[in-house]
Amino acid sequence: MTTNPAKLPAGFGRLWTAQTVSSLGDGVMHAALPLLAVTLTRDPMALAVVTAAGTLPWLLFGVLGGALVDRWDRRRTMWVTDAARAVLLAVPAAAAALDVLSIPLLAASAFLLALGGLFFDTAATAYLPDLLRRDPALLQRANARLRGAQTAASGFAGPPAGSALLALGRSVPLLADAVSFALSALLVRSLPAVPRPAASARESLLRQARAGASYVFKDRLLLGLALRPAVGNVAFVAVETILALFAHERLGVGAFGFGLLLTAEAAGGLLGAGIAAFLGRRLGTGTALTCTATIEGLAILGLASAPNAYAAGLALAVCGAGMGATMVLGPSLRQAIVPAHLMGRVASTSRMLAMCAAPFGAFLGGWLATTYDLRTPLYAAAGLLLAMTVVTATMTGNHRVEAALRNARPPAGPDPAEEVAVQAIPR
Repeated sequence: MTTNPAKLPAGFGRLWTAQTVSSLGDGVMHAALPLLAVTLTRDPMALAVVTAAGTLPWLLFGVLGGALVDRWDRRRTMWVTDAARAVLLAVPAAAAALDVLSIPLLAASAFLLALGGLFFDTAATAYLPDLLRRDPALLQRANARLRGAQTAASGFAGPPAGSALLALGRSVPLLADAVSFALSALLVRSLPAVPRPAASARESLLRQARAGASYVFKDRLLLGLALRPAVGNVAFVAVETILALFAHERLGVGAFGFGLLLTAEAAGGLLGAGIAAFLGRRLGTGTALTCTATIEGLAILGLASAPNAYAAGLALAVCGAGMGATMVLGPSLRQAIVPAHLMGRVASTSRMLAMCAAPFGAFLGGWLATTYDLRTPLYAAAGLLLAMTVVTATMTGNHRVEAALRNARPPAGPDPAEEVAVQAIPR
């Protein structure tokens, strides 16, 4: 079910710019934070603490954060969060300038930045369908642009910029990220207001959080959409855990070649995001999701059996394309069918499931590589992805998607010009 072509509202351009600027800052910090940590210690456990601190907020507060976002004004949540993150970064930046930066301060900063990211990302996910009036076609186009910009900014431009800025001084990348958050806050502050979700009856925050999680687990379509990234994260993190070693020992590439492999994957992600809406129109969202998941599994299988770096790069590019399309189609569908007052909780529950799955993937990849060989985690990841595709194929089929979109469609208003023209998804 899609709508006739329509222009994205002017407010989306400001939201897109804000998230692009913020993603560029995230890319800078993605490279600079571990490098900063290395300048302070060579203890692997201390470095792991800094990395782990950035994942803890989603694991600890994911669903509760979604419940809070469903209580709060979403636009205000976004700009206040980014403004707070800009101020927060002044602390480690000053510490770096004064040469008193420490691992505990870096870990605390990573934790608080990720906590702010939890609120910003959840609020942005909930705000977008309100801005676009839950139009499925507009949501696909908007998410494709957001995903493409995020990949380009945080995947291509940000990391090398972070490394270059760090060479100018330890506080420079921190200040650059602070500026990106401040600019994002100003842009988000100028976005149009959207209706605030209706206040729920006097319920505890924990009860509301449970209601959001229950909504996901009781709906087969939403559960299927949540299982894909959760199982996918187990598989992809298992691959990422040993990918650098696999590239070095099996493919014979050095650090520069490994960077090119990651670039190929990111380039595929851009392509996938760009063609996601086309796939949704041609195949229907449900069938398109099944196809992209199948492509991901087969691509990892191709990576496992790649005879050289060129074949591995092609396999990673194909896998990235499948992931890019999936990450446009899945969230767009969820935003179109979930009621506004539950959007924050449903989005955060799905994200939390994916984040919780990541450590299992890291353990699986390391254990299989240690017990067997470097190709075994890749074969296991491909098997997981293909098995997940079979399990979720009927859960996210076109007939179920079409029914959910039809049920979520608001009643037609008195003005016929405002009615949405609907096309059926191919079965």
